[in-house]
Amino acid sequence: MTDHVIPTLIGVRDMKAARRFYTDGLGWKIKNDYGASVFFESGNASPIGLYGREGLAEVVGTDPDGSGFSGLVLTCELEDEARVDEMMAQAEKADATILKPADALPWGGYGGTFADLDGYVWRVGCSVRGSDRPTAE
Repeated sequence: MTDHVIPTLIGVRDMKAARRFYTDGLGWKIKNDYGASVFFESGNASPIGLYGREGLAEVVGTDPDGSGFSGLVLTCELEDEARVDEMMAQAEKADATILKPADALPWGGYGGTFADLDGYVWRVGCSVRGSDRPTAE
């Protein structure tokens, strides 16, 4: 089986606000901006892209007005606890909703959870695994 880089697309209601949240709020760098979609630099992680919610729903053949927990959680594995705390603070300052403040995890490691402007759930954390683990940065 061949390895593929599979980007994750996030359907957003307001492209300008979402772009500002991820760039100004979280400090992410844009790799490609196509107008209708924006992709961020991803380091060692799968690329994340923003796409207009209405258009993305049309592309995949679903209703753009879905609500409630979708069962999808986006994750961002970071270097250490300090970076987790920094990203959680950045998210809160950028008007994210903090769902679970960062704390020690029952299975080891450290992490917290927030929802972005469109309600997408992000879990940011660091693992207790060795230093060779892949991270988003």
